[in-house]
Amino acid sequence: MSSFRFNPENELDDEEKVTLTDEEGRTLKCYVENSLDREDTTYVLLMPVDTPIVILAWDKEKDEEFSDAILIEDSEEIEQVFADAKAVLAELELTLKNTAYTLTASGELPPLEDEEVITLEIEAEEEELQFLASFYSQDQRYSIYTPLSPLLFLAKYNEKGELELVSPDDQQMQPILEELLFEEIEE
Repeated sequence: MSSFRFNPENELDDEEKVTLTDEEGRTLKCYVENSLDREDTTYVLLMPVDTPIVILAWDKEKDEEFSDAILIEDSEEIEQVFADAKAVLAELELTLKNTAYTLTASGELPPLEDEEVITLEIEAEEEELQFLASFYSQDQRYSIYTPLSPLLFLAKYNEKGELELVSPDDQQMQPILEELLFEEIEE
């Protein structure tokens, strides 16, 4: 769902931006990376304008084991630590935002250093993350990371011209997703 309405008169270009809106009314500005028309439906591949952010909580008993990191996804827990995370990122001249579908940060990331990269299994896939900062909140250790792989969203325009997210895991969407990704790589 989105506040953006598609105008078929306008061609999609490399700099086109759309806004996704979640059920809570939060927004996420995205670049349109690629588009594809299929059976009277326009599908788009979207990438957030700002940098995606993840917050991990560490097991209090085991301080340095990456396998003991817990991805914070619960909106209530994010609310509880958001001010602390925002303050820590502000020290790096990054602005943390509680956006739709993912936390994001605007500003220039610190240079990538190999010793600052960890690999975690997130949702049954390995994900490389760049460390940004750590902080404590209510006697719990948290770390802030950004994924090294781009975060992409698959969406389509419904009959009202509104943008809706589509599950990339849906078997019917696989060929469309592959074509959108393949065309993106070719360009």
